[in-house]
Amino acid sequence: MSYSETSQPNPSTESQTPTGRSNQQETHFNRTRASLRQALSWYANLRRHQNHLPDFELQAALRSELEVLKSSLDKLDQGVIRIAAFGLVSRGKSAVVNALIGKKILQTGPINGVTQWPKSVRWTPSNKGKVQVELIDTPGLDEIEGESRAEMAREVALSADLILFVVAGDITRTEYQALCELRQTQKPLILVFNKIDLYPEQDREAIYQQLQQLGTGSPKDRRLQKMLSTDEIVMVAAEPAPLEVRVEWPDGEVTYEWETPPPQVDELKQKILRILNREGRSLLALNALFQARNAEVSIAKKTLDLRRSEAEELIWRFTKYKALAVALNPIGVLDVVGGAIADLALIRSLSKLYGLPMTSYEAGKLWKKILVSSGGLLLGELGSSLLLGVGKSASAVATTIDSPTGITAYAGAAIAQAGVAGYGAYAVGQAAQVYLEQGCTWGPLGPSTVIQNILSEVEQDTILYRLRQELGQQLEGASIHK
Repeated sequence: MSYSETSQPNPSTESQTPTGRSNQQETHFNRTRASLRQALSWYANLRRHQNHLPDFELQAALRSELEVLKSSLDKLDQGVIRIAAFGLVSRGKSAVVNALIGKKILQTGPINGVTQWPKSVRWTPSNKGKVQVELIDTPGLDEIEGESRAEMAREVALSADLILFVVAGDITRTEYQALCELRQTQKPLILVFNKIDLYPEQDREAIYQQLQQLGTGSPKDRRLQKMLSTDEIVMVAAEPAPLEVRVEWPDGEVTYEWETPPPQVDELKQKILRILNREGRSLLALNALFQARNAEVSIAKKTLDLRRSEAEELIWRFTKYKALAVALNPIGVLDVVGGAIADLALIRSLSKLYGLPMTSYEAGKLWKKILVSSGGLLLGELGSSLLLGVGKSASAVATTIDSPTGITAYAGAAIAQAGVAGYGAYAVGQAAQVYLEQGCTWGPLGPSTVIQNILSEVEQDTILYRLRQELGQQLEGASIHK
């Protein structure tokens, strides 16, 4: 993607040159496309990965998630970057969109609530641009009451790659609350101060100070103040008020006419272009990945719910078999090795039952993570199994010389070891269900993995870098590969 405005290259870092930045964005874009295609290929053939007949109930339950995956890939292939304008009534959202396009396409006027539903218009900032920009105008957030407003805002914000929040004049408590709610979507956001021709004394620092004063000190407020800097505040006059102009005619006559100055949105336009040049395709990729990740997590949750009874039966079956095998095996060291193999087989069987991606290597990493995160309980099980196994082996040797004491000791150690092994298998099975749900998006091309890779490579002069910590927090608790 290339637009008319590009940032100045930094000769000290090759990756910060336009060519290096473009290559990095293409890498992010291609990784994302591969991730989405892999997910669609896997989940669209979900029944192929299981041993039972097609489950039409599960297929119906996952239809909406599969549509999300497909639409995310389609949006990526189309290369359309969505920029949504939010704000309260009479702040000039439609005027801002019109000014950016250079045409009065959207209706504006003095009556509140001219925009009744979200409207989209295409914008091509440069003839050289391969990527189209879709500007979305939304109704005033204080016009739509309760859950309807929140749902509309959430849906539009989640589909957007960049958010413009339009204010005019002093920021109200309602605007601040709406701003905090939009920030929770973890999308890049620009605060657009419109009608600046009516407030010549306002500047970015004053607006920023007012934002800080409106905060209540809650974690949400601190996140907003941290993520929204003065660099993300832009002053515009999208539809300046008419000015009275004195006209002197050649015959000496003087008249007064009203003229409307041209829109003053160049600063906003240049900021948007710089963002698109530096990280537009990376923004597009990340948005698609987060939507895909949420869809895959939902797929895992629904699948686990519908397969819960079968999973419990499978876990109990492995628990009994592992306990029996450990009890009958006379060689202590093999008990530990065999028990670990049984746990890995249980994890693979659960993933196969659920139809969730899981290789043998990933199963091994998950087993180790379960052991470490169990608070020492399962590690203790391994140690106890080894000690009991050694005692059982010694008892087996004593049994070979016809010692009644050896037979009694062997039986006691075997029963105790079987109980410990059975507990371990059941605990691994229960934990595996949780990790399969939370970790279904990990793997070499899993969306969570690709998201983490992109975030680790973003440059310090980008808006994504300032969002990196908060975006990364969305991945915590879902990783099974660390």
